[in-house]
Amino acid sequence: MKKLTFTGLATIGLALFIGTASGQMAPFGNDEDKDYASALWKVLETDRLIGKGAINTVPYEGIEPHGFVLETLISKATVNGHTGDVVVKRNYGPEGVEVGAVKADRAKHLKAITVMFRREAGFDSDNQDWFWVKYLPDGTLDKNPKGMALAGKIAKGSDTGCIACHVGADGDDYLFVN
Repeated sequence: MKKLTFTGLATIGLALFIGTASGQMAPFGNDEDKDYASALWKVLETDRLIGKGAINTVPYEGIEPHGFVLETLISKATVNGHTGDVVVKRNYGPEGVEVGAVKADRAKHLKAITVMFRREAGFDSDNQDWFWVKYLPDGTLDKNPKGMALAGKIAKGSDTGCIACHVGADGDDYLFVN
């Protein structure tokens, strides 16, 4: 019988770690979240909540992390056969941009589009079943510093991110704008 060396044990340990880690689903930004975010983007375009020909609202002064000027639209949307509440926030910058400049040229100042969509019951019942996503103006998904796509249950269980911030909103609905 062969004796296991330190190198052999380390190799087995690494293999077990990689196997366990790869079998676990990322907390957000996984392929399922990215696919759902893509379907949601298409619905938002069709419903004129984003993109060319989008419905415009009155921009207002905002704060980080969203933007220095914001526009918020609240509606209903149907994604993959499920109809839910949707909150679309257009985030404008850079720092110092004024509401008048955004009104004059929204496309020039648009930095991101953040969306909350209430999915079917059971998606994330601990957090009102909200699906969170941050798009860049062209519809691609923004990423966090670790390279994870910002879609899904963003930062669930941490002290930063969408859920951690919005859990503090009045009314137990995760919405700061009612």
